[in-house]
Amino acid sequence: MKLFTALLSGIIFGLGLVLSGMTNPAKVTGFLDITGLWDPSLALVMGGAILVGLFAFGYAKTRDKSLLGKPIQLPSNTKIDRRLALGAITFGIGWGLAGYCPGPAVASVLTGGIKPIVFTVGMIVGMAIFHGLERKK
Repeated sequence: MKLFTALLSGIIFGLGLVLSGMTNPAKVTGFLDITGLWDPSLALVMGGAILVGLFAFGYAKTRDKSLLGKPIQLPSNTKIDRRLALGAITFGIGWGLAGYCPGPAVASVLTGGIKPIVFTVGMIVGMAIFHGLERKK
């Protein structure tokens, strides 16, 4: 049941990304281009996601187990530190340059084309490098 639920959740998430235009790099860069032909439609997508997240996390905070019976593990660290800020900046630069963030990039791999594949491979290599550096600490 756990694998089926994960698969179904991933399919719904991927469909949402495709339907909202998040897998289209031109739409994403159009949203980020506030001095040119700005496309504000992604703000509505993000606002909707934030609204759903507020209710979902609010509900999750009142429970100790998920709907599938697993323990809920919410982050306890609320401190904004240098590491978080640098990670957010790196993420934003990559998103702005490529027009992809991790979820839409993986969803776009199935649509064909070399750009989402190169981005996804680069992302995986970057995560492996980060993991290797973290283990050395």
